[in-house]
Amino acid sequence: PEVAEGFLKRLAGLIGEHGGLLIGADLRKEPKVMKAAYDDSEGVTSEFNINLLKRINNELGGNFDISKFHHEARWNDSLGRMESYLVSDADQVVEIDGRSFEFKAGEDIHTENSHKYSLEQFADLANRTGWQVEKVWTDPKEYFSVQYLSTK
Repeated sequence: PEVAEGFLKRLAGLIGEHGGLLIGADLRKEPKVMKAAYDDSEGVTSEFNINLLKRINNELGGNFDISKFHHEARWNDSLGRMESYLVSDADQVVEIDGRSFEFKAGEDIHTENSHKYSLEQFADLANRTGWQVEKVWTDPKEYFSVQYLSTK
């Protein structure tokens, strides 16, 4: 939330008076809907997340055994976000650039946060950062919004 607030404040300052911004905001929806999107049956999100370990191996000289980790998506209701994790399936030690990292079975690496907003929450964020919501478009299910903001 602090990063989003800082980002919108900086944009308002750069754009200045009478400026506008078209921005997308993912909206809160039933946790089962979000879980299905972040833990999709085709494994796209899992592969995206696992790719982090592949990149560490390829670019930083790591030795992650990719087969000993799995992707997990979790809804954090109190923080209003989907969280992605890579979870170790076994006790193991991984080396990266000469440093060792020990993982216990079930221990996770928190890799991503994807914040979700109600329309009211996003309007409040906009108002706190020098913007006001002028127009909102959503899909029929109100899963996602595109919003036109103007500087105050």
